[in-house]
Amino acid sequence: MGVLTQNMPHRDDGPTRLVRPVPAAPIQQSSADPLAVLPAKVRQFVERAVTLCQPDRVHVCDGSEAENAALLRQMQAVGMIEPLPKYDNCWLARTDPADVARVESKTFIVTEQKREAVPIPGKGVRGTLGNWMSPEDLEEAVADRFPGCMRGRTLYVVPFSMGPVGSPLSKIGIELTDSPYVVASMRIMTRMGGKVLETLGDGDFVKCLHSVGLPEPVTGPSGIRWPCNPAKTLIAHVPERREILSFGSGYGGNSLLGKKCFALRIGSTIARREGWLAEHMLILGITNPAGHKRYIAAAFPSACGKTNLAMLQPSLPGYKVECVGDDIAWMRFDKNGVLRAINPENGFFGVAPGTSSTTNPVAMATVASNTIFTNVARTADGGVYWEGLEKEVDTSAGVTDWQGRPWTPGSGAPSAHPNSRFCAPAGQCPIIDPQWESAEGVPISAILFGGRRPEGVPLVYEAFNWEHGVLLGAAMR
Repeated sequence: MGVLTQNMPHRDDGPTRLVRPVPAAPIQQSSADPLAVLPAKVRQFVERAVTLCQPDRVHVCDGSEAENAALLRQMQAVGMIEPLPKYDNCWLARTDPADVARVESKTFIVTEQKREAVPIPGKGVRGTLGNWMSPEDLEEAVADRFPGCMRGRTLYVVPFSMGPVGSPLSKIGIELTDSPYVVASMRIMTRMGGKVLETLGDGDFVKCLHSVGLPEPVTGPSGIRWPCNPAKTLIAHVPERREILSFGSGYGGNSLLGKKCFALRIGSTIARREGWLAEHMLILGITNPAGHKRYIAAAFPSACGKTNLAMLQPSLPGYKVECVGDDIAWMRFDKNGVLRAINPENGFFGVAPGTSSTTNPVAMATVASNTIFTNVARTADGGVYWEGLEKEVDTSAGVTDWQGRPWTPGSGAPSAHPNSRFCAPAGQCPIIDPQWESAEGVPISAILFGGRRPEGVPLVYEAFNWEHGVLLGAAMR
């Protein structure tokens, strides 16, 4: 049975029970039945998670401005975020120093057979292409972590669509989380709210369960401002059941389960079954001086310039670049044999250090409003600062680093964490492509592959055909 789709332990179902029986916690409800708006399958998923995690309250997110404002005020009240008055509706979050990045060593693919998930290296060799976990080990890990993990907290039901709502290329997920930071960020990164539930109806969806892993009451300011449980962090994917479980981390790469977890890991397994592609690629449109427009996709490793290329401002006269997406592409051949792509995301979750008006002026304009910054530094006038902004931000009045400590250029340490991030709506990008939310996707004319290799190969070379291109892309490192 799937981890989240089987009956939870308050029922006596014999040997298939996942964890030891635990009593259901009472739920404070804002209405007679807050789950009444949920389709039957979603409600069943939520009820099982409630029994397992035992939250005090359940809130079904509608994605409204009022709901978002209330969440931001709630986080501000406990010190999880603070406003940045220099900008319009921008906020700064500082995480626990032990919760600052994706934890690949604690990220697993769960299948019956190891060979289904990762290559099996020779004896004594540790593989580098992913981590595998058996279903039995996952059940044990869940039993050790999730029972009662949301006591004292609110379980937020986040319905979201990867891709434009209603597009034949899009997929729907439901994330259950006890983190308001996750809810506010998912509202930026995905299409989230009641319209998604209406579109879903009784259809299937990807089940996502997330907890910061620290039930209340907690002691110490760090646990209140940024609850997490690094010692027991676990991110698990169950492709066969289309399920994702994340425990112990509030950092976006581990908790915004629509991103890498859904859009690439689970998405790629769905794509394999259904005959399409889920790829770690940007999508952009290029128009030449004659007015002819082409769309391209491009795959580079992380921190190799996907965002900068997606937001390129051409120096060649008459050329124009427009951005569809900077990180993930879902591609499928249409009935006419045209390869079409959508950006399944709704926002940008970019690395801040190195971004500036020189390296990426479009990104700087994009993040000037409605953005959540995480682990960047803060200037005395309520602005942001990170390495790369030395020429455009005056730090003489004072800077507070990502850990809340006074900082100067002579401090001997970075002001912002190297993996500090901005989370900004894609729709406010100045060069967003007019077709970026097209339900049928944009037609792809070329695919670029890039790597980190600094020498020994030409800077740019072209494949003879699509088959040769697949070979070149697969052989690149």
